[in-house]
Amino acid sequence: MRLGYNTNGLAHHRLSDAIRLLASQGYQSVAITVDHGALNPYDDRFEQQLDEIGQLLSDHNMHSVIETGARYLLDPLHKHEPTLVSPKSAGRPRRVEFLRHAVDTAAALGSDCVSLWSGILPPGDSRDAGFRRLTESLPVILEYADRRDVMLGFEPEPGMLIDTMASFAELVEAIDSPRLGLTLDVGHLHCLADVPIDAQIHRWAKRLVNVHIEDMRVGIHEHLMFGKGEIDFGPVIAALADVAYDGGLHVELSRHSHEGPKAAKQAYGFLKPRMTAKSDP
Repeated sequence: MRLGYNTNGLAHHRLSDAIRLLASQGYQSVAITVDHGALNPYDDRFEQQLDEIGQLLSDHNMHSVIETGARYLLDPLHKHEPTLVSPKSAGRPRRVEFLRHAVDTAAALGSDCVSLWSGILPPGDSRDAGFRRLTESLPVILEYADRRDVMLGFEPEPGMLIDTMASFAELVEAIDSPRLGLTLDVGHLHCLADVPIDAQIHRWAKRLVNVHIEDMRVGIHEHLMFGKGEIDFGPVIAALADVAYDGGLHVELSRHSHEGPKAAKQAYGFLKPRMTAKSDP
């Protein structure tokens, strides 16, 4: 298990500077949120930056995952849109194209996975219609990921069509692909009372390819610094050790970019001793 940090919590840093910062603090993995200025596939400098970031990760012996949750990259007016549950007329093919770019980026960097989610159901639309669109589009991306030898880590997200582990189970039943892994967000489980968290880790261990971690309160989807919420992290880290999870444990403090270096250092100081304690014989 490698301690990592999501660059959506260092949004005011150049990506290269964020990686150097995290490496200097002891992090071994980085969850790169593709965004304006951060491996944006529509930027003229993309290939140059991809080479630079690949070399930088190698120089610092850091692993990576590719995160696709940028707020306004595809649509400057509507957060996270379009998504995999949007109608084609509302731009769903653009999301599919973007996710293919993310798969290519992950393949080039040797990343552990591409992390993605379903999206929010359009107003007035039925769940059945949204689920149909999701299960129509996701296999296209899975097939492409298989050709590029890249895993997908699907993240249940509060407020989205696939929000709970029960709805993720429904998705797996509909699309049972070996490339369909799980990005498990510890805070989301607590927020939605999808507990015990350690039991969910044990249940989904074979699908687990990426973990997000932060503190949170029940019923409030707000990513908090450790100690500011309600989560007991001892059983969480113990469960990850029990199932021999060997991927990235990525801190996601997406509202802490204004104090990014301080927040990253504080998070490392909280988690690393707990991870070390669980790995001791």
